[in-house]
Amino acid sequence: MMVLVFNCGSSSIKYRLFDMPSEEQVASGLIERIGKNDSEASQLSKRGEISYHMPVKNYTAGFEIITAMITHAEKGVLQGLAEVNACGHRVVHGGEAYTGSVLIDDELEAGVEACFDLAPLHNPPNLSGIQTSRKIFGDIPQVACFDTAFHQSLPPKAYRYALPHELYEKYRIRRYGFHGISHRFVARRYAELTDHDRYGVNVITCHLGNGSSITAIENGLSVDTSMGLTPLEGLVMGTRSGDLDPEILLYLQRKGYKREEISLILNKKSGLLGLSGSSNDVRDLEERAGSGDTAAGMALDIFAYRVRKYIGGYMAVLNHVDAVIFTGGIGEGGAVMRARILGNLDGLGIILDKQLNRDCEGREGSVHTQDSIVGIYVIPTNEELAIARDTYQLTNEV
Repeated sequence: MMVLVFNCGSSSIKYRLFDMPSEEQVASGLIERIGKNDSEASQLSKRGEISYHMPVKNYTAGFEIITAMITHAEKGVLQGLAEVNACGHRVVHGGEAYTGSVLIDDELEAGVEACFDLAPLHNPPNLSGIQTSRKIFGDIPQVACFDTAFHQSLPPKAYRYALPHELYEKYRIRRYGFHGISHRFVARRYAELTDHDRYGVNVITCHLGNGSSITAIENGLSVDTSMGLTPLEGLVMGTRSGDLDPEILLYLQRKGYKREEISLILNKKSGLLGLSGSSNDVRDLEERAGSGDTAAGMALDIFAYRVRKYIGGYMAVLNHVDAVIFTGGIGEGGAVMRARILGNLDGLGIILDKQLNRDCEGREGSVHTQDSIVGIYVIPTNEELAIARDTYQLTNEV
């Protein structure tokens, strides 16, 4: 069964084609800078690489290029689109309505649109991708997988803000959490690696990248997570501020900053970039810090401190922790950053093996010492595979 997975961003479309249930990745591709004159499209498979440089006007044009690459006469992987049996779509925000992945119909599309104001940068392109895909592929089953769904198991004490109840009742202002597809994937993979039932593990999952979040998972279910109503809350990120005093926003308004300016500062000019004044890339900052750039070093220290503080807090939430898991671009590939984060947690029973940590760059493995009470694992995430699995399961339940 061929399952085509789409991840539609504000100006990009990522996709992967899987042969299920063997989970073989048949092809992967990307279209970047949609709506620009310098758009790029590429696909990689066993039959070779395809790349195009041309203007891609909109999502419809992007999907047409994708279907052309998949069925390319020389380097394509399918004879025709009829060989695609189902499509899966990543959707960032499902509000309180969706607690899991769902087969797509007109009602589902309306539900995604109803969350536009909660995720104005993400849900509109997600919905555009769904609508275009349904037009192109016709009546085959299509599935929406929500980044927020895994966190719908949070109890009220974790998801409610200390705001007037009427604001929750009227606007559903609460913690939703994000990166749920990734957090769920690595937690399930940990259970598989350690021969545990998926609902029998207590872990802290750290998805660290340009966007970062951390989740406390008890008996396989999310019980707390760092991102909130939006992906802005929580850890320091590449360009996002993470946690801060909300009065700062009002203070900036009194100083003459407009709402759009404040949003730009918090989302695009803060985080590692704002602290360092030079870059939002941990690799660049580590190089700069090694050359004596104190601002770069401070940015790295603050990033690590915030993650370490959340780990400690979530240990208190869970009481018993089987493992701390690192994933995402920084989590998987950042041995130096992992050491920064875990360097002084020996007293909590989290003891990093320095050699194993150095050897585990971008691959799966344990990086704790034999006498560490809490395991430490690096597990590369695969959100597209998680979506393919959900799509295959739901399609075969029909």
